[in-house]
Amino acid sequence: MEPMDCLVIYVPTDAAQAVRQAIGDAGAGRLGNYSHCSFSLEGTGRFTPLPGANPAIGAVGSPEEVPETRIEAIYPRSRRTAVVGAALSAHPYETPAFMTFPVDASQPGRAGSAE
Repeated sequence: MEPMDCLVIYVPTDAAQAVRQAIGDAGAGRLGNYSHCSFSLEGTGRFTPLPGANPAIGAVGSPEEVPETRIEAIYPRSRRTAVVGAALSAHPYETPAFMTFPVDASQPGRAGSAE
């Protein structure tokens, strides 16, 4: 099994579906005979744009709170550039908050898994 990573990205809720679609189209969320698999959780994003920022929401120097969605999806490590690029292209923020990390997606007791 190819090594897998996970993308976690925070996006304004009204743009979440576009980001989910983009990362799925780029190869994230492929599990067996399913595609575009992800998990989402609603929350509140907080930030203050600093001088030099060009915020999509809010104003420089003014604290902002925005309804955001945390999206998580796994993907083959070889698709990292495509998946992260798709997420950033579909995201409305100037500087999106995201992280990637390796995951063990093997299933114990199945062929090809490490026990």
